[in-house]
Amino acid sequence: MTSVLAVKLNKWLIVFVGTGDGQLLKLIVDDNLQAHCLTVIWKAVDKHPVFPEMHLDPVDRKHVLVAVKNQLTRVPVSQCGQHSSSLGTCWSAHDPYCGWCDSKKRCSFEDECSASLWLSVPDDLSQRRMLSHSFQEDEDGKINLVVHTHVTTGESGPPANFSCRFISSVGELEGLQHQYPQCTCLLPAVIGQHVISSIHYVFYFCGYFLQHFMTVGFLFSCSQCLAAGCGWSHDACTWTHMGTLNEPTEYSRNQSAAPASYSEMAEGGQPRLLDKKGKTSSLPEIFNITPSALSLYGKNNVLLTGRNLDHVTRVRIQGDMDCSPKEASVLSNTGHSLMLHIPAGDKGRVQVCLLMPDGRCHGNASITYHSVPICTSIVPNSSWASGKRKMEIKVSSNVEFVEEVTHSHTDQKVAFNKSSGTLRYDSLAVEQSQGSFSSLVTLRVANHTLACPTAIHYLPEPKFTTFTSTRTTKDHLLLTIQKMADELQMAPGDLQVQVIQEDKELPCTMERWKGQSSSTDIITCTIQTSSDAKITKVTIMYGDKINILKSPKHFVWLLLLLIPIVIVVAVVCIYIYKKNRLTAQMNKRMEDLELDIRNDIRQGFVDMQTENSDLMENVGAIPFLDYKHFAAKIFFPEGGSLMTSCIQDIGQDAQKAMHDNDCCSALAQLLQEPLFLTSMVHALEEQKTFTIQNKCTVASILTVALHRNLGYLTQVMEELLQAAIEQPNNAQHKLVLRRTQSIVEKVLTNWMSVCLYGFLRESVGQQLFFLVNALTQQTAKGPVDSVTGKALYTLSEVWLLWQAQDFTPVKLQVMFAVGSDGEFSEPLEVAALSCDTVDQVKDKILAVFRAKFGFAYNIPLRDIRLELEKGKGVFVALEEVDQSSEVIGEVTMLNTLKHYQVPDEAVVKVLSTGCHPPLTSQTSLKDDKDFSVKYFHLIDPDVCEDQTKKPERKFKLKEVHLTKLLSTKVAIHSYVVDLFRGIWGVASGRAPPAIKHFFDFLDAQAASMKITDPDVLHIWKTNSLPLRFWVNILKNPQFVFDMEKTPHLDNCLNVIAQAFMDSFSLSDTKLDKNSPTNKLLYAKDIPQFKQEVKAYYKCIRDQPPISTSDFKDFLLEESKKHENEFNEAAALRELYKFIHQYFTAIEQKLEHNSAPAGLKEQLQHVKSLFDGLKTCSWE
Repeated sequence: MTSVLAVKLNKWLIVFVGTGDGQLLKLIVDDNLQAHCLTVIWKAVDKHPVFPEMHLDPVDRKHVLVAVKNQLTRVPVSQCGQHSSSLGTCWSAHDPYCGWCDSKKRCSFEDECSASLWLSVPDDLSQRRMLSHSFQEDEDGKINLVVHTHVTTGESGPPANFSCRFISSVGELEGLQHQYPQCTCLLPAVIGQHVISSIHYVFYFCGYFLQHFMTVGFLFSCSQCLAAGCGWSHDACTWTHMGTLNEPTEYSRNQSAAPASYSEMAEGGQPRLLDKKGKTSSLPEIFNITPSALSLYGKNNVLLTGRNLDHVTRVRIQGDMDCSPKEASVLSNTGHSLMLHIPAGDKGRVQVCLLMPDGRCHGNASITYHSVPICTSIVPNSSWASGKRKMEIKVSSNVEFVEEVTHSHTDQKVAFNKSSGTLRYDSLAVEQSQGSFSSLVTLRVANHTLACPTAIHYLPEPKFTTFTSTRTTKDHLLLTIQKMADELQMAPGDLQVQVIQEDKELPCTMERWKGQSSSTDIITCTIQTSSDAKITKVTIMYGDKINILKSPKHFVWLLLLLIPIVIVVAVVCIYIYKKNRLTAQMNKRMEDLELDIRNDIRQGFVDMQTENSDLMENVGAIPFLDYKHFAAKIFFPEGGSLMTSCIQDIGQDAQKAMHDNDCCSALAQLLQEPLFLTSMVHALEEQKTFTIQNKCTVASILTVALHRNLGYLTQVMEELLQAAIEQPNNAQHKLVLRRTQSIVEKVLTNWMSVCLYGFLRESVGQQLFFLVNALTQQTAKGPVDSVTGKALYTLSEVWLLWQAQDFTPVKLQVMFAVGSDGEFSEPLEVAALSCDTVDQVKDKILAVFRAKFGFAYNIPLRDIRLELEKGKGVFVALEEVDQSSEVIGEVTMLNTLKHYQVPDEAVVKVLSTGCHPPLTSQTSLKDDKDFSVKYFHLIDPDVCEDQTKKPERKFKLKEVHLTKLLSTKVAIHSYVVDLFRGIWGVASGRAPPAIKHFFDFLDAQAASMKITDPDVLHIWKTNSLPLRFWVNILKNPQFVFDMEKTPHLDNCLNVIAQAFMDSFSLSDTKLDKNSPTNKLLYAKDIPQFKQEVKAYYKCIRDQPPISTSDFKDFLLEESKKHENEFNEAAALRELYKFIHQYFTAIEQKLEHNSAPAGLKEQLQHVKSLFDGLKTCSWE
């Protein structure tokens, strides 16, 4: 025993025992510590012991995890399905894991039988029968028959319709009573010498019945008396043991089974047998069993020798752990020997005895079951087709149990020898026409076959080509044999070599075997001879094949030697020529590359030193969005129908407002109750189905609904913020307000936007627009890829167009069509680049038009077409793609000014497609969803092409163009500084009222929580103002201005926004050459910005506090400014959708917060109004 695992199951104790020979045993013990027989539930195929630790599978607790060497197995604790033939079979297994499932009519685990009766074995292992009976005599001398059922019913409880019925030869029995688990009836009075001739009783369990017959008559013997359920005393059958449960004994069964012609006698103290002729004979004895050791699979044709074996009918095999013995039939019987087949068994020694016709078992011998032999390898694993190669099968142990070796390709028997764990035999031959194939090898043990893990590969015969001989010593010659390489992996022991020298046959002793190349193998052997005579013939023998090699002619050898030499010389000459040519080409390319890199670096240096801020600040009127659209984009950044409904005019919804005015008024009045509003917010945030998107939506709806009363909104916001800061899960105070994950955090964002709109428009808006305009102009100074949006002048390394080729500036004289009579305006000078596409030229023309005249051109870009003047009165249409476009593979290059060979000062006409039909019809290419796949501009597609055909496309390095990032930064730096200082600058020493009030609120919260760390307050203020408001404005100028934000502009603004937030950071980041370029760009400016931020926070802290009345006046003034900007009724309707969805949770939260009854009634009133509104809408 190597390991033990005990499992408690109800009143049972199930013990699993691992053994040293690789078996798992199962022992069942009842509540009285009475054990059932030990059974083997799993055994390993080898002798490796079970590891010390075993565990029950924690998932289903129906498997034991057993580990042996190199193996982990899940062994089922029971095989209930093997006992599913009947209820009796399932019960007889005596396994507490198993029971009869009435609904499925099979033996199963209890958890597999739901909502059904489940019958299992009783808790007492002493009960060996499912039904038993006893007789009891009452006070009146009447005899009662008591019948018991020995089953348990599991968690399903006792059966509801348990009943029984008795039928006897004298009719129905009286006094029938049935109560689970037993039934009772009254026996009739004694009639003569017979009590009852027969009784048939039946038990019913939910449609399944158990039945038993009992016959009682004149009692002749003790065994018959006991079988009838009576007691035996003083050589007579009596009621002495009434009340006890009676079962037929083993003795009575054996006696009843014995034939009448045999009986057991006692004679002289020695047991004898009486045969049919009345003669006595001695008991049988066992001398020897051959073999006495066998595998787990048993053994056929086992010879048992002994004496007095004439009357032996069967042989019984009984192990120490077997509950029921195994029996083997006798195949032949000579009186002194038996031939029989031993069945499979479990590891270990078992006892063998001889069964006689009377059921007795005589004799005593033993046999031992051992592990099954395992085929581990076959050496070698290949054979030539003619066979007879020496093969060895390695067997782990018990090689003597192997009875036969077979190949899958033939039925031919294999003759083999056994010795020390190895089977040796000669491989079988196959037909040459079969070619190469694999043959599986199996070992037969008893009636089982075991497959070897390695197959034998049959390959063509080996081919020996030539030989040479060399004198090594005075008395020895070295013979070298060449053989064509193959996969046979032949060894020196596979060959025998003999040579013919001077008509003498000499043996050649094998020395070594080595591969010379991938196509040739070399075999060497030594010949003992002093003669220098020529070897004329070599005989090579392998298996039963003989190969003969004869000495080759000398001129053939010479020819064979000259051919490789000529080939080698020619190859070397060609190699040297191509090498020199390639070296010259590579040197030329390296020189060109070095020159290009030098020019790029010098140009980058020149750009940095000569960069001047020539960006235009005269951009005309700044296109500010009005407050309504600004706030709507802040509140609902994703747009959609909700934003549209909240900003539309109330007059557009007048019809609907008439119907739901009462509903919205009631809900608006309810929202003015702080207890309800805070309870509603807390109830919604506690719901798992209430997503972050829902939280942001509710926060924006509340902002719109309470926009008329900013003072009340501020009060509720501060109350919710105070609760959020004081939450136990906010132990990490530095993380407060860092993200928008709650309703109040989104409300804070909206509140800041409402209160700072005036400051944004009057102070910071102009600097922000100048910065955006400067970025746009700086980007337009260099190439921009029309497909990917990457640009040469940018702030983002990801969007850097380092693949751009050479370009030149081009000035265009642009004339606009005036009216429909063919008249044109005065020329307008527009700066473009030779690498610009037609659409990019259109963009630049419209930008210059707007900057010069202060308003946009009245025709959209997609309806504009350009025509280039090629000669006097001759114009050519400029299009993105036409028949002259360059095509590489399946990708088309967009046409540029260079493609059309547009000269400097060229005249271009701007026409409208509506008034002037185009020369060719072409819609916008960007409408194609595969635009980026079908077309390219400045970045060459990933298509192989001959670079010599395009010498202008030069090799580029990304790192060389990183200076363009710095050039762009220098060009716009003044605008960035002006914007930053406009944000954290304090005009006349006073910050906007909203900022001062909210920072004082945060100071008060820190004081109340006794937070003295100044870093915490700094982080709170940074998270609430710069991170929550200003970064959003910096990244999204389209929220403030009527403009479109391109992907490239978005990435540049992200770099500036990152620098802005780094200015508020308290940590100092160490930068090196591996740091991101967006961090390195402003690395020298950040320390100065940090000092200004600290001064900004200190100035606000030192500023005198704003009185409550002054701040309320400020909020009231802001509310009145935008009193009718939003459709509050639409916002209230959207808010009620959430209230309706989580109505029960809100009610429970009000109850938890001890809300007054009037507030609950007001909520119910709002619900009834909205429910009535739905009914009216249906009507």
